[in-house]
Amino acid sequence: MTPSAIQLVGAILFAVAILHTFATRFFEHLAHTRPTHAGIWHLLGEVEVVFGFWAMILIVAMVFIDGAHPAISYIESRNFTEPMFVFAIMVIAGTRPILQAASGLVRLTARAVPLPGPAAGYFTVLALVPLLGSFITEPAAMTLAALMLRDEFFSRGLSTRLKYATLGVLFVNISIGGTLTPFAAPPVLMVAGKWGWDTHFMLSQFGWKAALAVGINALGVTLAFRRELAALHPTESDAGTPSVPPALTLVHLLFLCGVVVSAHHPAVFLGLFLFFLGIADAYARHQDRLILREGLLVAFFLAGLVVLGGQQQWWLQPLLMSMSSDAVFVGATLLTAFTDNAALTYLGSLVEGLSDAFKYALVAGAVTGGGLTIIANAPNPAGSAILRGSFEDESINAGGLFLAALLPTLVAGSALLLL
Repeated sequence: MTPSAIQLVGAILFAVAILHTFATRFFEHLAHTRPTHAGIWHLLGEVEVVFGFWAMILIVAMVFIDGAHPAISYIESRNFTEPMFVFAIMVIAGTRPILQAASGLVRLTARAVPLPGPAAGYFTVLALVPLLGSFITEPAAMTLAALMLRDEFFSRGLSTRLKYATLGVLFVNISIGGTLTPFAAPPVLMVAGKWGWDTHFMLSQFGWKAALAVGINALGVTLAFRRELAALHPTESDAGTPSVPPALTLVHLLFLCGVVVSAHHPAVFLGLFLFFLGIADAYARHQDRLILREGLLVAFFLAGLVVLGGQQQWWLQPLLMSMSSDAVFVGATLLTAFTDNAALTYLGSLVEGLSDAFKYALVAGAVTGGGLTIIANAPNPAGSAILRGSFEDESINAGGLFLAALLPTLVAGSALLLL
């Protein structure tokens, strides 16, 4: 297939955007050393801005090459439901009532974990919350886990090694932890309806293996850093924060469930979200700052990925389909690091006559590689937006994340491929 001029430009800009995600720390450094233009360097140093920025460059190129009408038509042909959904679910899941409820569940579960003090809570956040993603969706689980890790651990002076190790395990566990059901993990959602994968199928073929890998990863990082975790003084979460009335917590949970159930209908979940904002404002004394800025940045990131990703099918689909069912697992795992994993499985769903083994390997590889980079899985930018302030220069090094996620990825891949 001979690519068009726009497809070539799109592929080049996509590659530049990927390289840009590895260079965000460089731009943050420029912001400190070149104060005259610190604003633009800070902007380019925001990893959540990267794909949106280069997507706008692509649209400008379209206007010059094909004209304004084709560029507008292309934008209107893109589906931006996922960025809008992630924005809404992040803001709701990050509210004090939801966070206090989730923290209470984590503390209750941690009491049964035979680990000392903070280590039990740390393990529970990394093991339990990602599995909740199979029911409240992965973006919501990522938001809750990242906020709990930030407030209860990252804010207490963890070493850089432990921060990156935690981030790697969190991203991998969220990616595979949503596979207990067919509606929570974006790469599964793309194919479940067409391929007839129901909850029973997901639990029997993916879920129990993913749950085992999630537990091993969480336990592994907890034991590896047990001395540093043990040195943390136990803290009472929510100390000094007034408890939220149970009725208000219930209302928030109902809004969360409503947005999850209507995830495919933006007119519905955005209406619920606007109603929720009114409720949050009416009971502002029971709220912390809503994470609107973080949610908007993540939505901008994902929208940019949708725009740029739409120009990659010409080379990505033939490459993927040229692989055997044995090779596609490794291929999908590696490709996921450089493209959104849901995009990979969506391309696979367009091909008729795939074997069951190929379908399993494609999805298993896509979720396995979902923690290797910021762009590998849709919820990753949400976790990055919440946690990057705890890192040096408020920037997460892409190479550091990749290395930290490598071992948990191998554990996940072994569980999904060999068991």
